[in-house]
Amino acid sequence: QNETSVTEFILLGFSSNPTLRLWLFGIFSVLYSATLMGNTLVFVLICLDYRLHSPMYFFLCHLSILDVCYASNNVPHMLRNLLGQGRTISFAGCGTQIHLYLIFALTECVLLAVMSYDRYVAICHPLRYALIMNRKVCLTLAAVSWAFGFLFGTLQASLALHLPFCGPCEVDHFFCEILAVLKLACTDTTANKVLIFAVCVCFLLFPLALILISYLHILATILRIRSVAGWHKTFSTCGSHLTVVGLFYGNAIFMYMGPGSGNSSGREKVLSLFYSLISPSLNPLIYSLRNKQVKEALLKLQRRKR
Repeated sequence: QNETSVTEFILLGFSSNPTLRLWLFGIFSVLYSATLMGNTLVFVLICLDYRLHSPMYFFLCHLSILDVCYASNNVPHMLRNLLGQGRTISFAGCGTQIHLYLIFALTECVLLAVMSYDRYVAICHPLRYALIMNRKVCLTLAAVSWAFGFLFGTLQASLALHLPFCGPCEVDHFFCEILAVLKLACTDTTANKVLIFAVCVCFLLFPLALILISYLHILATILRIRSVAGWHKTFSTCGSHLTVVGLFYGNAIFMYMGPGSGNSSGREKVLSLFYSLISPSLNPLIYSLRNKQVKEALLKLQRRKR
């Protein structure tokens, strides 16, 4: 009877020091711009250059879309917060942030596993690659990634948002992250945390195991290659994906399954910042610098403009 409905939340964000907040605004604005431009450039290159119309770049195109959506879900409101113009967020807006955050994060978990399978087929079964990874299979795998992310993201978000919230309404984060919002619920959230852990097992540990198995087979195939050029080509195609996998899964497991997960707001902010800004801005850089075909497509686009 003492519960009151919460209509909005206050995002505490980062430091209250005005000078530090201004510096953070400048740094985060640059990273967000790099995320938008880098991922958009990768998307455009893949669409325009016929040499990049292959399964690997098809999935990379979806990864670029995910990175743009992921960053755009959280960062604009965070930048307003740093300027002191957007600390409050409505309950519906907070729910939307949680929902989209979960959808994009879970979709990327599945998509990275799909990309490792693509590399496994390309390196371990090169003669049957075009037959196995045909257009229908690629579309199906991409659709399954998005469908799994949407279904389980919607399930977690709906269960969290149906909890009673009766104040305080201050979220110790720079956006409505699900663990930070659960701390404000006026009831026991053990069931929600158990569900989050179960989803992490399904979307983090299981896909990571599949990725490791794929790369063990890839490593065994690489060791049978006697050509130095073959070694270099194989490592160049797999190195970029392994780098992204290590950054993404390592931080996700540490944040949601590590000891004391959900208890340290400072750690949650840093790791969420990595997901929202640093990783999406680095992904295009990693792929473009380590991938010869992407660099050639970029040079071709520059010559066409001239």
